[in-house]
Amino acid sequence: MQLIYQGKTKDVYRTDDGMVLLKFKDDLTGTDGVFDPGANTVALQLEGAGRAGLQLTQYYFELLHKHGILTHYLSASIPEATMKVQPAQVFGRGLEVICRFRAVGSFLRRYRLYVTEGQNLDGYVEFTLKDDAAGDPLITEDGLVMLGILTPEECQTIKAMTKQIAQIIRDDLAAKGLELYDIKLEFGRLGPEGKIAVIDEISGGNMRVYQGDRFIKPLELAALVLSK
Repeated sequence: MQLIYQGKTKDVYRTDDGMVLLKFKDDLTGTDGVFDPGANTVALQLEGAGRAGLQLTQYYFELLHKHGILTHYLSASIPEATMKVQPAQVFGRGLEVICRFRAVGSFLRRYRLYVTEGQNLDGYVEFTLKDDAAGDPLITEDGLVMLGILTPEECQTIKAMTKQIAQIIRDDLAAKGLELYDIKLEFGRLGPEGKIAVIDEISGGNMRVYQGDRFIKPLELAALVLSK
């Protein structure tokens, strides 16, 4: 097994059979010790966060499979905090897609003159480039096409998939008395046909979930979702 990449919250390995193994860490992103799924730096470490993130990822990837949505997920080992996935080709040097149902986080900071905290956003979709040095900048759909990162058709496919996936997860959380405020997804191309699939993870580390007006932290979120 060969180490390919060491990330903020996961390490990535190439397995002997040509697949990829993700090793989940207990690190969480944020600023000044406060968790923030949109941050570019590791702010804190919580024991059990890696396994909790993996359990939630497994749960949601399997839920998406039931809805016929393609992902890179193959299997998971909770005790080892690892997930086996198909290799995927990322778009450009990495692309993140955010679906927002309420105005919080960076959206609120950017547009504070026009929105109030918690304002409904009706599944607003944003694209950002994975570039820590540049602060993961926003990019328009026209910009993605002009720079050759996505085709116009891929833009629309990913946008539609993002809305569909976010709504599936939103409905699942609502059934548990929880509300999804926003979620960050990643996509890539799988196999020789280059089919678009959800990749990376779907966990408390890349979404904001509330119970009433109380923010639910990642470990508690996994416990609430998986216990019901």
